[in-house]
Amino acid sequence: MTREQRILAFAKLGKWFEKRDLETMEFVVGTQNRNPWYTAENIEKQFHALAINLTEDKLTRWLEPYPNFTTDKSVGLILPGNLPLVGFHDILCTLVMGFTAKIKVSSDDAGLTEYVLQQLVQIEPAFQEQIQFVEKLGGYDLTIATGSNNSARYFEYYFGKKPHIIRKNRNSIAVLTGMETKEELVLLGNDIFDYFGLGCRSVSKLYFPEGYNISLFFEAIEEKSDLKDHFKYNNNYDYNKSVYLINKNKHYDNGFLLLKEDTSLTSPLAVLHYEEYKDLKDVVDRINLEKELIQCVVCKNDLAIEVPCVLPGESQCPTLGDYADGVNTLEFLYKNR
Repeated sequence: MTREQRILAFAKLGKWFEKRDLETMEFVVGTQNRNPWYTAENIEKQFHALAINLTEDKLTRWLEPYPNFTTDKSVGLILPGNLPLVGFHDILCTLVMGFTAKIKVSSDDAGLTEYVLQQLVQIEPAFQEQIQFVEKLGGYDLTIATGSNNSARYFEYYFGKKPHIIRKNRNSIAVLTGMETKEELVLLGNDIFDYFGLGCRSVSKLYFPEGYNISLFFEAIEEKSDLKDHFKYNNNYDYNKSVYLINKNKHYDNGFLLLKEDTSLTSPLAVLHYEEYKDLKDVVDRINLEKELIQCVVCKNDLAIEVPCVLPGESQCPTLGDYADGVNTLEFLYKNR
């Protein structure tokens, strides 16, 4: 295949994400039985986000800095399963650059990744030779692996001798100035709750200005209250609430989200950590100090920070060039072609 053929195939897949047949809709609904976190709504949301990026024009401009080349190398991909199709960008990078993808999906994937790539092969049968799903990686030339901080140590041990990208845990945060409109706080709710807050681009911590009226925040996110109807999310909410009550930890509670003052960037599911600040510069300094732990920052103001900063409502809408952990996957593949 030429690069142009690969681009065209992914652009057609983008159109498929937006226009699905009855068989696909039935598969999407059935996926929730295999993984309750993969609700039809969340899968649809991911399909739509991918469709926005998979256009012929966007793909062409994204790849433009990298000259055409041919390669017979393969990339071992170890994909997480915390969100539907969370590893799709790594697959896209690998295939569109002409590499063979040896894919190890998470047990949480529920067959979704394989189903989508079957559609890609139907669009462009030549991809059949470039896609392999494996139980155990072997015979690869490069590796891209995403996991927890614990699994990253094993990845380094097993895959560190060959060119690799190994990703660890990261979190996203939001910095409020007190000047946000209600509409902006409503959008912030998407940054917090989309995909149940399970992604590295999900906001897990808030910074409030000292004296901030937290009721304004709670009022704006009330529309997300139906989260408590999801049994796994609600189980986490009930558990953490019980822990805080037993331990007499100070916290705020709006019936589906717990807000707890804590310095940690990582918060349990159904919990947001928060800190108050007197000077915004202190927050900027803190962010830059912890930049290796942060995926992105949500704020309506431009901040002098060394991590990506997005407007409220945009953390879950990465573009093709928004690389996880700030590591340019295309550059990595091109250098190791």
